[in-house]
Amino acid sequence: MKIGIIGGSGLYAMEGIENLREERLSTPFGEPSDVFVTGSLHGKQVAFLPRHGKGHRLLPTEVPFRANVFGMKQLGVTHLISVSAVGSLREEIRPGQLVFPDQFIDRTYHRDSTFFGRGIVAHVQFGNPVCAHLVDALAASAERLGIPHHRGGTYVCMEGPAFSTQAESHLYRAWGGTIIGMTNVQEAKLAREAEMCFATIALATDYDCWHETEAEVSVEAVLEVMRNNVAASRKLLAAAIQALDGGRPCGTADALRFAILTDPARIPAAVKTDLAPLIGRHLPPR
Repeated sequence: MKIGIIGGSGLYAMEGIENLREERLSTPFGEPSDVFVTGSLHGKQVAFLPRHGKGHRLLPTEVPFRANVFGMKQLGVTHLISVSAVGSLREEIRPGQLVFPDQFIDRTYHRDSTFFGRGIVAHVQFGNPVCAHLVDALAASAERLGIPHHRGGTYVCMEGPAFSTQAESHLYRAWGGTIIGMTNVQEAKLAREAEMCFATIALATDYDCWHETEAEVSVEAVLEVMRNNVAASRKLLAAAIQALDGGRPCGTADALRFAILTDPARIPAAVKTDLAPLIGRHLPPR
């Protein structure tokens, strides 16, 4: 088991990692957001990457999601935890509380969300996009630490970078949305194709713009809540990583077993080489 952590707004480094190494990777999908930091935490192998790059240089649309997740695969990651700031679409989810969503609605339209194409077709199952076993560890750790949290819910992923209009915010609430953010759905889809267990730690920073008595979301408000709660996110990650037992009952470890439709003999050689970390074990030997 190796655990990958993608840090979002406010979480640009992970404390407590021992035997630190920086890994600068190149992938068939370009350069990742930044260098990976690898090492051990509570005896577990971990890899950390700041999603927006150090100093928060990348817009959500500019994040190289494929390179980031492929890099995690190259490092041997089996469990991927994504941390992000979100807006709350529900009264009961107050700013400063954590949410572990179990569903996504994709409202992005300028992003690549698959490793496939270029002569190879694959369709993974995505009805249950997160690993319940991984969420169990996160929720149980939050409970032990006394961190206010909510298990389950639907993450609406919007393109950004502007926040929602009021009409959009009310629409997403009518759809059953629980929280809204700009990053996690691509990571969830790509993690499934990479056969990684996946879960999100979403920190509610505001009420978007639907709430009649709360201030409209602003960067200032988001950063203030993040500053006050980043320590809790780090504690939660450390506790959950310590508790993980390496089990993978969700079946994600074999997500590609029946997903590849293309005749192996017709997959271009260059694509086979590029995607070897993903598909190599699912293709017949030469």
